[in-house]
Amino acid sequence: MLTQPDGIEVVATRTEAQELSSPPLLVLESLTEYLDEQRLGSGPVAWQRIGEGQSNITYLLRRGDTQFVLRRGPRPPLPKSTHDMKREARIQSALAPEGIAVPSILALCEDEAVLGVPFYIMEFLDGEVVTDRVPDCFAGPEGPRIAVEAMVDSLAALHSVDVSCEPVSALGRPEGYLERQVQRFSGLWGQTSKREVPQVDAIAHRLASALPTTQRHSVVHGDFRMGNVMYEKSAPPRIQAILDWEMATLGDPLADLGYLVATYADPSAEPTIMELTPVTRGSAFPTRDEVISRYADRTGLDVSPLKWYMSLALWKAAIFSEAIYTRWLNGERPDDPFAANLDTGVLTLLDQAQQLIEE
Repeated sequence: MLTQPDGIEVVATRTEAQELSSPPLLVLESLTEYLDEQRLGSGPVAWQRIGEGQSNITYLLRRGDTQFVLRRGPRPPLPKSTHDMKREARIQSALAPEGIAVPSILALCEDEAVLGVPFYIMEFLDGEVVTDRVPDCFAGPEGPRIAVEAMVDSLAALHSVDVSCEPVSALGRPEGYLERQVQRFSGLWGQTSKREVPQVDAIAHRLASALPTTQRHSVVHGDFRMGNVMYEKSAPPRIQAILDWEMATLGDPLADLGYLVATYADPSAEPTIMELTPVTRGSAFPTRDEVISRYADRTGLDVSPLKWYMSLALWKAAIFSEAIYTRWLNGERPDDPFAANLDTGVLTLLDQAQQLIEE
């Protein structure tokens, strides 16, 4: 872990932060004072950037023998209704009593004077997040299958939570969810992109004209994939926590399944920039069709319209990714290898979204 500020991402004092043209992500003086107030550890702060998310920023912090995780949004200015750490912490606090595996929230800081944006502190869980390496807890010929089935079962469990009672019912308005998603994202491309791509509007029109009927209202995670679940380190594979609740709301559960399947690495599917856990292309892992079948068995939902939801997921991912690409073009993410691949990567997502909606 790091203990010496680099003067850019992390600075020692508020004075140093004020002297920078771009605000730092951590100000150790302010952060230490806040942690002292919350009685979270003691002594100097050590830190390490963790996670592979492209939106919000997560640090593992250590003070003495105590470790915990800080999660915050990117540098301001922030687009309206995005990177809402207060809401993200509230969602996890609401779901924990429902038996959903989430980290415990230790503190929520709404005072932007501390780090420039709201942030929260959650417990540190020492588990496995899977990306491009098969972890030891997946050992054995059935390990990969058990791991994927556990992930799918955790999604089914999330979608079984009663959304009619407080505090879960306060997390969103499920009626009209799909229509609002299409309407909202239809207007974002023009706000974030520097290029004209007529395909974006063409897909939007196809999605809007063929809205499926929502079968059930549920909590929707919004970014559910293998890279956003944590497994316990011991075999057989078990889910320790579901992570990254920034996009969560109430809506149509098949939106989560569509996103999971559309971004799930399968040897029969063309790779995309959203394939963030490529290990599932291995022969020991279930296929996309097997993931869909497992979910249908666990929930009883009709998955026949899933290609619509997969198209929605890739279309939205293209629009989100285009915003990241524009920030890279503007020099705001100069060392981001993910952003550098988005010139063609976004167009591939749109091509696949169009193919799905036309099938």
